[in-house]
Amino acid sequence: MFRLSQYLAELDAPTALPPLRGRPAPVVIWNLIRRCNLKCRHCYANSADADFAGELTSEEAFATLHDLRESGVKVLILSGGEPLLRPDIFEISAEAKRLGFYVGLSSNGTLIDDAMADRVAAVGYDYVGISLDGIGSTHDRFRRQSGAFVRSLAALRRCRERGLKTGLRFTLTRDNAAELPAMLDLVEDERIDKFFLSHLNYGGRGNRNRGDDAWHQLTRAAMLYLFERARDWTERGLGKDVVTGNNDADAAFFLEWVAQRRPDRVEHLRARLERWGGNAAGLGIANIDTRGLVHPDTFWWHHAIGDVRRASFAEIWRGAGDPVLAGLRISPRPVKGRCAGCRFLSICNGNSRIRALQVNGDPWQEDPACYLTDAEIGVATTRTPIHAALH
Repeated sequence: MFRLSQYLAELDAPTALPPLRGRPAPVVIWNLIRRCNLKCRHCYANSADADFAGELTSEEAFATLHDLRESGVKVLILSGGEPLLRPDIFEISAEAKRLGFYVGLSSNGTLIDDAMADRVAAVGYDYVGISLDGIGSTHDRFRRQSGAFVRSLAALRRCRERGLKTGLRFTLTRDNAAELPAMLDLVEDERIDKFFLSHLNYGGRGNRNRGDDAWHQLTRAAMLYLFERARDWTERGLGKDVVTGNNDADAAFFLEWVAQRRPDRVEHLRARLERWGGNAAGLGIANIDTRGLVHPDTFWWHHAIGDVRRASFAEIWRGAGDPVLAGLRISPRPVKGRCAGCRFLSICNGNSRIRALQVNGDPWQEDPACYLTDAEIGVATTRTPIHAALH
């Protein structure tokens, strides 16, 4: 996750480089249930409105909570499917809060009426994130349900009114990129705390719909617009938290943007971005799926590194003998193609290995969704046009 607002603040008020630390316990994104009342085009979990066999029982979920705490995990993001469809979601959430976790809830929002909003507020989630893929009918088409936009927007308002930190997540594709300005207007007008622009990653239905990915020039235009809007919010003191995810080339592109506007801050920012380290799959991010299988992140569902029913999370996360996890943890990663010679490798850490795998059949090949030019990254021109690679 690239914290754009944080790095924009460094332009006017630079801070000391944080100390090097050993590998901390990861943020755990936990898919508690696969069932969902929507059928979104880019769902990495291939969710549907049906029951799925083998999911963790309440007893197993509580045992996993305690195991995660003993393993040093501090941050949990509870997701699905639609997590609010799990009957024990509030009991699990309350126990997580009691144990001292930072607890985020990731929901589509359509089920959060007034009564549900009261229950969400009673838990005291540290953050509630709701996804919108555009305004009105655009969102409804992505979510494949008429009226989803109205209900999700109402959920954001209800959570905000109850004092919860709220965030809007927007997955950028070529079919909704034109609505980015309207989405940012919505964030400002509705006093939403956080905006998360997610690039499409090729997992689940997101892989089947990868032809809808925003091509390079479209992505560049979207990011330039986001940089300017986020900068405006920072200068106006609105306190918005703007982050991006699933394309760590954003950090390198931002550094290029800074070089044109504040060349005096480039070296400072480069050092901070290198300390951040880019793609965190298998490092700072872990995923537990509905059956208790542990993955390097939410897009690696085809590859499990362990099972919380059979071993402690700490033991699983050590990853002894798992070649994928070992490769993700090599520094620099053993990447190929454009990524191997990229002058920003120490910043982006090779970007998404899932996109490389889905498009090239090799997780260590170049990420086809890197939208920086060969000249910008300092390599000879060899790449296949994105519109050819994606089909």
